[in-house]
Amino acid sequence: ARQRTSIYSHDCLNGYLISAILVFLTLDSGGSIINRSMTTRQIFRVAINFFATSKMWSKGLVIQPMKKRTISKEGIAHLLKTFDVAICDVSGHVNLAFRMTKSAFSELQDEAACTLNCLDKCRDGGFEELFMTKVDFGAKFDSCLRINLKGNSKVTALSFCSDDESWRVLEKDVQSLLQQGLTDRTKMIRVLWRSTPSEWNIMDGFSEFGSSPLIVGVMLSLLEKSYSLVDIGPNPENRDEAIKFRKFWGEKAELRRFKDGAIAESTVWETETWERHTIIKRIADYVLSKHLLLRQEDLTHVVDQLDFCLLVGGQDPVSSSGALLEAFDTLAKQLRLLDDVPLKISTVQPLDSAFRHTSVFPPEPHPLAYEKSSQRLPNFAATCVRSLEVMIQLEGSGNWPLDPVAMEKTKSAFLLRIGESLEDRGMFVTASEDEVNVLTSGYSFLLKIFHERGLVVQKQAGDSNIQSAPSEDKELFFRSQHSSMINGLHGIYQAYGPVVRLAKRWISAHLFSSFISEEAVELVAAYLFLRPFPFHAPSSRVTGFLRFLRLLSSFDWTFSPMIVDINNDFNLKDEKEINENFMLSRRSYEQNPHDIEPAMFLATSYDKSSEAWTKQSPSKSVGVYLFVQM
Repeated sequence: ARQRTSIYSHDCLNGYLISAILVFLTLDSGGSIINRSMTTRQIFRVAINFFATSKMWSKGLVIQPMKKRTISKEGIAHLLKTFDVAICDVSGHVNLAFRMTKSAFSELQDEAACTLNCLDKCRDGGFEELFMTKVDFGAKFDSCLRINLKGNSKVTALSFCSDDESWRVLEKDVQSLLQQGLTDRTKMIRVLWRSTPSEWNIMDGFSEFGSSPLIVGVMLSLLEKSYSLVDIGPNPENRDEAIKFRKFWGEKAELRRFKDGAIAESTVWETETWERHTIIKRIADYVLSKHLLLRQEDLTHVVDQLDFCLLVGGQDPVSSSGALLEAFDTLAKQLRLLDDVPLKISTVQPLDSAFRHTSVFPPEPHPLAYEKSSQRLPNFAATCVRSLEVMIQLEGSGNWPLDPVAMEKTKSAFLLRIGESLEDRGMFVTASEDEVNVLTSGYSFLLKIFHERGLVVQKQAGDSNIQSAPSEDKELFFRSQHSSMINGLHGIYQAYGPVVRLAKRWISAHLFSSFISEEAVELVAAYLFLRPFPFHAPSSRVTGFLRFLRLLSSFDWTFSPMIVDINNDFNLKDEKEINENFMLSRRSYEQNPHDIEPAMFLATSYDKSSEAWTKQSPSKSVGVYLFVQM
């Protein structure tokens, strides 16, 4: 609990309350689920499971044996009606949880459920994640809001000397307003107000109360709901509810007819597609400003502070991704329809990060990259057109040569023939023996052929020295597998793409781009979503980026491999193989602890020895500098 600042607080848990709950679990009224034969670890798991799943909370906890119970059912019912949570002490007269609020208890249950999940899925029982990792407010919640209440009339009107702790009334008001405004867009809203400054002296009296900001943490639900443009309210025929809705939303409320013919009160939050992550901020600002008379400068959201570094010309280039995907689909269709190539094209797969939504600046349509018939000549245009790699695979044949050089020449011949065929169909093609570029629909696509037989071929690198670098086919295989997995991951976690873009932007801004590949950055970010413990997977770009920096600086790169299991493919045998490969890569540590290569070991289902992205770089010296930049 001490590692979790938002539950080890005035309105949730403390050491005494935890002790009281454990005592309850030893009694027959608590089911006697803790006994003397249990180990410390077993007691911990039982207690956490009780926090997360027990139905006894709804009935109230009474720390008395059943035969000696002095409080009646009516008394317990009265406690539950008066307080959000009831834990009756040994005397039967005092509710030990009188400070605990409903929102704090919901967070406690959520933390307990997350802890159980961590115990089941993390190695070594999740000891490091659960007991050694600080779960602070900013890293836990998807969106954080700081409200400056100093001098606010709502605060100055409170009576700080009353028995019901009036300074907590504003916490409940903010909680209620945000829950009503954000509805099902959020899974959890947590409001905390440490109303006295940490340096407060009792001799100062109550004059300093309210000077500290009120902190709000928001955990988002499904992003389809969270970033919805329309909130649908009651039917106008339900007059009472419609009046309440209009009173709450004021000028934002409007009557709308929807596609299914239904008519309902609603609020609309029009915004650009790439700005949808700010909808939560806009709703919270509007609701709090309207009902608490707050100014915009009193509200500080941690949502869009880093958006500026992803913008080009005032907008996010990701907005043109639809045109890119359409252009690729057109090209892929044309390639599959080619009938004048000796072998038909069976597979067309994009390899560039722009297609998997992780490119920092996805390319926009270039005016000089259109077909011959539609080529436009503007007055000004960039002289360079970024080529996007596309891997194509031909249907099977037993006539491929076995010699590596002959195989590459055959591929070149196929590419030249494909280029000629596309050119005959109106596309602009630039071809050479090494590569074929196709310019269509405003984009340039660089075609490459993959053949399985080339996976075992080693390529010759300069001055007749045979290097251990993989062949081009092996590189294409790695990139193909990586692209497929990252695309699948982005389909599950929509926040993944923006998080990776921020991470890559940070890497580039610190001049590390030449030392760590973008695929390695994507895998480290993927680890955040696949193994988020002790958190939930991030649902916002800022939170994900903060956790990326935290992971990069805190992960034990020297003595631990980072296993990124995107499709849950690994079994115990695979993990053993990965650990053996990792130990082989660390043999140099015994001779020289300062000479460890590679500095990062990233294991995936297609690369269990980490040779694809981090075998050569970053080096130990670069890694040390990289990991301390946080």
